[in-house]
Amino acid sequence: MIIEMQKTLIINAGSSSLKWQLFEMPAETVVASGLVERISMPGSIFTIKYGDHQKYETTVDNLDQNHAAKLMLTELQRLAIIQSLDEITAVAHRVVAGGETFKHAVEVTPDVLQAIKDLSNFAPLHNPMEAKGIETMAQALPNVKQYAVFDSQFFTDLPEKNAIYSLPYELTNKYHIRRYGEHGISHGYLTGRAAELLGQSKESLDLVTLHLGSGASLAAVKDGKAFDTSMGFTPLTGVTMGTRAGDVDPSILPFLMQAENISDPNEIMMMLNNESGLLGVSGISPDMREIRAQAATNPRAKLAIEIFVNRIVKYAGSYLTELNGADAIIFAGGIGEHNAPLRQQIVDGLQIFGVKLDTQLNDAGQEGVISSADSKIKVLLIPTNEELAMVRQVAALQD
Repeated sequence: MIIEMQKTLIINAGSSSLKWQLFEMPAETVVASGLVERISMPGSIFTIKYGDHQKYETTVDNLDQNHAAKLMLTELQRLAIIQSLDEITAVAHRVVAGGETFKHAVEVTPDVLQAIKDLSNFAPLHNPMEAKGIETMAQALPNVKQYAVFDSQFFTDLPEKNAIYSLPYELTNKYHIRRYGEHGISHGYLTGRAAELLGQSKESLDLVTLHLGSGASLAAVKDGKAFDTSMGFTPLTGVTMGTRAGDVDPSILPFLMQAENISDPNEIMMMLNNESGLLGVSGISPDMREIRAQAATNPRAKLAIEIFVNRIVKYAGSYLTELNGADAIIFAGGIGEHNAPLRQQIVDGLQIFGVKLDTQLNDAGQEGVISSADSKIKVLLIPTNEELAMVRQVAALQD
């Protein structure tokens, strides 16, 4: 029996990056992968990895998501990774906010696309851009089914005590105001992968998962299911991020509007989403690598790192208390996976819980346990693989 091999393209668009992988299915073999860093910023970096450790990289200033997607399709053919776009039989998109509407992956129809747009208030930096990405790929590949996989779906069953804000309950119900959380595809993948690495069932695990990138969030996982998370009604809240402020006293918003003579609330939201976080504090960049390079001589760069670590320690510590301990703490995401000194700073802040890193394992940066033998809670480094989690959800829909 000959099994027809098909290719599924997974597109994972973040606030400042676009990752993608092309899978040969049903083997789940990665044919090629790519990354666009510094989206819509000077010096956008476009990279493709394929074949036998082959790599193509170019720099294009201010490359936006849609142009990045079109460039990806062009280069896939030019580099002979695929002979024709007809080889791509499915495209799946990461969509940040599914709200209460989408609790699992779906095929994109006109109604689904409109619903994604309608949910933009829950993820103003993401959903509009992801809707455009779906439209771009539908135009480029008009005969290929498009799918949406939702970042919020992992958190749809949060306990009410953690999901509901202390607002008038009538307004909570009327406007569906709750903690939706994001990065759920990643936190779900990390939970499953941790179970594999620890040789335990997922249902037996209590974890604190740290997805630390330009967008950053933490999750408390109890018995293998989401129990709490740092992002809220939108991805703006929680820890300090690349350009997002994280938690802010709401009273600051009307204060700034009056003090700065701002009449449009969208202007304040733009500041909180695009001009705050690491960029706002450091005055340098939203990129942790650039900030760390100046931290020894620039007090604001040093402060930005200290604030970033402080907020993560606060959330991780509260989750460890909420879970009454945990089996493991997981580091993932671009910063979490590639910044050994920062992992050490965060773990140092959690010393009261008896957490310790093995310096050599931490510096090596390989997937697996990086805690010392006498650590009371295991610490794991797991490169997140949202694309693999997404392609599996799409395959399940196609069965």
